[in-house]
This record gives sequence, C-alpha cells and structure tokens, in this order.
Amino acid sequence: MKFKFLYFILLLFFSCQISQAQVKNSGNDSVKVYKNIEDLSKKSKFNKFVYRLLFKSKRSSAATQKNARKRFFIKKSFDRNEGKIIRDIRIETLDPFGYAVDNYKDVPEKKLEKFGNALHMKTKNWTIRNLLLFKKNDPLDSLVAKESERLIRRQRYVRSVIIKPVEIPNSKDSVDISVRVLDSWSLIPTGAVSGSKGNFDLTERNFFGLGHEIENNFIRRFDDQKRAYEAKYTINNIKNTFIKTTFAYMNDLNDNITRSARIERQFFSPLTRLAGGAYFENRFYVDSLPDATGTFSNQIFKLQTQQYWLGHSFKIFGGRNEDFRTTNLVTTLGYKNIAYYDKPTLQYDPSKFFASEKLYLATIGLNTRKFAEDKYLFNFGIIEDVPFGQVYAITAGLQDKNNNRRAYISGRFAYGNYFNFGYLGTNIEWGSFINSGRSEETTLRIEANYFTSLLSIGSWRIRQFIKPTLVLGNHRAPIIKDRVTISEGNGISGFDNPLINGTKKVFTSFQTQTYLPGNWHGFHFSPFFNMTLGLLGDETNRFFNDKVYSIFSLGVLINNDYLVFNSFQISFSFYPSIPFQGSNVFKTNTFKNNDLSLPDFQIGEPTIVPYN
Repeated sequence: MKFKFLYFILLLFFSCQISQAQVKNSGNDSVKVYKNIEDLSKKSKFNKFVYRLLFKSKRSSAATQKNARKRFFIKKSFDRNEGKIIRDIRIETLDPFGYAVDNYKDVPEKKLEKFGNALHMKTKNWTIRNLLLFKKNDPLDSLVAKESERLIRRQRYVRSVIIKPVEIPNSKDSVDISVRVLDSWSLIPTGAVSGSKGNFDLTERNFFGLGHEIENNFIRRFDDQKRAYEAKYTINNIKNTFIKTTFAYMNDLNDNITRSARIERQFFSPLTRLAGGAYFENRFYVDSLPDATGTFSNQIFKLQTQQYWLGHSFKIFGGRNEDFRTTNLVTTLGYKNIAYYDKPTLQYDPSKFFASEKLYLATIGLNTRKFAEDKYLFNFGIIEDVPFGQVYAITAGLQDKNNNRRAYISGRFAYGNYFNFGYLGTNIEWGSFINSGRSEETTLRIEANYFTSLLSIGSWRIRQFIKPTLVLGNHRAPIIKDRVTISEGNGISGFDNPLINGTKKVFTSFQTQTYLPGNWHGFHFSPFFNMTLGLLGDETNRFFNDKVYSIFSLGVLINNDYLVFNSFQISFSFYPSIPFQGSNVFKTNTFKNNDLSLPDFQIGEPTIVPYN
C-alpha cells in the first residue's frame, strides 16, 4: 500500500517540478530583446518583481524544422511590412475537397471531390472577416495577425488557414492582406454502440456558412427501449464581438430535463481587454440518496441557476515584445444564485447541502498566455495550437446559504511550456470556506499534462501522454454527494456506481498514441494503448486505501482529412475488478481518450475550486 501511494505522489511531484528545467525558445524572441526586458525590469521594483515572476531567458525552439522554416518565411514577410497601413483585406474560402491553402494549383479533379464540394456550403467571407482582430486602415501588426489566424484555425469548421501580407507595387506605406481558408466538411454524423445502449449524433458545425453549430444526439437503451434526446444551438461569434451564445436542451434516459442558455465573451485572446457573461439554467432531475441507516431512496430535485460575471484585463508592460503584450493583470467579478424549488427532506439531507444559495466572488491575478503550433496531438497532421504560459491568481468572496454567511478564499498557480523532454503543464488550486474561524469544504487539486516530443519508429509516429490528478478534501459536508469519484469524466470510465467514492483520490492516465503512415481513402488510423490507475481514500484513511482501480484499453482513432475535428473510435477495455459488477470484465467502446485535453492559462469567471 505504501509503495502504491508513494508511486503516485512521486509521479505528481515530478510533474510539478517544472520551474528548474531548461525552457525552450518560442522562436520569436532574441537575446537582444530579452536584454532590453531585463534593462526595463531594473527601472522599478514592481517591474523587477514581475520580470522575475514571469520570464526566463534562453528559450529555444521546440517545433520541427519544417514548421520553423514555414514560420521564418511568414515572419520575414511580416517584418518587411510591419506598421504599414492595411489597404485591403482579401478573403478566400475554399471547399474542403481538392484544395490547399498553401498551393494555388491544387484544384479538385476527381468527380467525387467535385460532388462533395457541390453538397458543401462554403463559409461566408464575412463570417471569416468577423474573426479578424484587424481591419482596413489599421497598421499591420504581426502579433494581431497571428492571433487572428489562431482564432480562425480553432473554429471547428476550418481545416487550415494562412494569413500573409501582399505587397503593393510602388507602395512604401501600404499593404494588402490575404486570408485564405480551407473549410472542413461540416455535417458530422457519428455514433457509438455498447452492450447496453447506442447513440447517434448529427452535428452541423457551419450552418449555412455562418459559423453556427447545431447538434442533435439521439440515445436508445436496449433493455427497455428507453430513448433520450439532446439538442444544442451555438452562435460562435456575433458581429466581430466574439460573444458566444449557446442554447441547450437535454432529456436523458431517466427523464431528467435540463434547459440552459449561456451568453459569454471570454478572454479569447491575450489581447482581449473586456470579458463577461451570463448563464441561466432550469433543471429537473431524480437522484438517489441514503438516509441515516444507509437505505437509498429516490429524491426529486428542481432548481434554477443564474450566473453573471464581468472581467477586465490590464496590460502592465509597454513595448511591442510578445511577452509584454501577452502578460496581463486580470480582475473579474462574479455572482451566482441557485434557487431550489424541490429538494430532499432532512431525513436524506440533514446537513442541508442542497439549499438555495448566493455566491459573490472576485479574482485578481497575473497571467501570460502564448500558443505554439504543433502537429500529431489530437488530430492527424493538422496544425494545433498548444497553449503555454503561467497563472498566479487569488479568488475571494462570500456565500449566503442556510441563513449563514461564510467567506471563501482560494489560490491558483499554473505553468506550462515546452522543454527538451517534451511539453509539461501543471495546474495547482487550493480553496476553502471559512466559517467562524474554521475551514470548511477545503479542496486541494493538482493536475498535470505531459506529452513527449514526436517520436519515430520507421515511418510510424508516436507520442506518450501522461495525465496525473490529485484531489484532497478536508472537512467536507457529511453527504454522499460531497464526495469525489473516479467515474467517467472524473477518472476511469466504467466506475459509475455512487458507492465508489471518497474524500480524496489520485489517478494517472498513461496513453501511448501512434500515428500510422498513409491513408485509406482519406482516413488515417491511429492505434493507442491506455492504462489508467486510481486510488480512493476517506476520513478513516491516513492516506489512501489499498484498493487500486484500473482499466487497460486498446483501440484505434480513425481520422479523416476532411472531418478534421472529429474522430471515430473503436476500443476494447479490460477491468481486473469493478466493485458491484465483478472481476475480469471486458467492455467495448467504453473508454474515450478525449480526457487528455491541454490546460488553459486563461483567468476567467471566478469559481470555486472544483471538487470532483
């Protein structure tokens, strides 16, 4: 038992020891620029403090030579035209089949390609224009152009994009900008079948070329023929404001109903100054709770939630350097109101954990956010933007609940970067309510994300991913719902029994992801092996109990060149033991490897440290 616990702690400790490693260069900074930063930092104590807090020198590139050459030529073009007035912006959107953004000679030749393009509705030019951070008559700013390219690339209906200056003959002070966008096929039918249920998901990610997204998910359980339905409509950007609006409806297999609407403008870029949002939810559901004797009974819940927040990002350095411009002091304010109309009786909730509440929070913090281009991560050979940077933030506020007011305080530290051993990001959060001088519902959460540089064995490409998570709770509410689990989305898929819980947990996911060369009619195959191990503990354990929960999965991701952001997956999983189910359990398509997402170094809506 001690060896198992020590193993997990050492892994987490290794993942957090990033500050002493040698940092690599982003490719945009030089020794001279950092010398200027160091000189500026000496002019005041505050500048010196922030410099030491946020910057390190001697960064070197982590990208491949091919990407480095590409960036070099694009950067050279921008350098020649930096500061020139933008005379015109030329936007060209391309159908998904047969075209390439970096080769004007590529055109569809096959009948199937032409037929597919005829069925596809191209993205409207003004849809792309609304994603640009620059406009006509602005001075050309390479960082703004690079951010605009990233914002277009992250749209789920875009396969690739190139933004570059077009020099005007005999003009010394003006330049045109070319924006060339390759669409992906936006109508995505997907589905999955397991031993107990099946689902069919139909998504249109670029409705009429407007960038709107419509999603419909149909689910059917086989044993009782019960059906469920989910629908979501998203407007990703309203007239260049980057305000995202989402309306959602869900009626699940247990007749639980959720209706929600979210209107939000996040700090979508390090250059963003104002952010905020509102969220409204109406929810009805039935859940089972135990009484004092341990007897479970279904309880009815009906509640409404309102959330509002507002934030401002202040640029704290002058100058044109990218580090200066992507480093901000961020302040946010938030308000949350939960009103219960039906809730459990005192017999099943003696601590009144489910009760109406009002929560007032404020966050202040420093963050640096940058992005590196990489390939062969979650998609096959497509440029992906990997966030790196750091966050230092403090959140404080008040909660009114059960006729009692208590304070809340939390802190967050996050750091991520490319190193000579790969990419490593970590996020550490601690938070606690303070009631009459006593800490209540305390949470410590440590997460890390690591992946190696792209390795090659012959013509195969390989990456190793590792994601450890540690969650510790102290003085939690005496109710089963205020416990951590290792169920799907919180640790290990398949352990969904509510009795498998605790006040603390540690789990680590190891995934070996391969990328096979070649393709079959545009389909790429990426076999993977995943091993996830977890431990749970409660108030009676000094550390964790000696039960190791585990899953071993083999599978393959199937990507298509034209369905860029969508993967089909087939997996087979082996469970040595699942409590209340049995031993040596095999399941198909229960494991989903979409839990390896990278951390974000954004400071947004102030929230409670998640305990799950």
